Amino acid sequence: MQWYFYIIIAYLIIANITAVVITVHDKHAARKNRRRVPEKTLLITAALSGCIVMYITMHIIHHKTRKPKFMVGIPVIFIAEILAAVGICALCGVFSA
Repeated sequence: MQWYFYIIIAYLIIANITAVVITVHDKHAARKNRRRVPEKTLLITAALSGCIVMYITMHIIHHKTRKPKFMVGIPVIFIAEILAAVGICALCGVFSA
């Protein structure tokens, strides 16, 4: 395997762990009436490739599940990331025979 494959995997692991930690921290802060994580930060974290794990975490801990911004926005971010990845792969010739 190429060296950049390992860098991508490490990035995705770190991004997803960060998404879980931030989501759980915000839920805990909400229960304790403490300073919350801004919604913008949660959405940016999702956009930086933590969207699937963040979405699953939100459902598990019942956090932000009534907010359309998150329940629609995060899947839209995920679809956009998939389309971007396919587009990049197509431009780089990954799909050529």
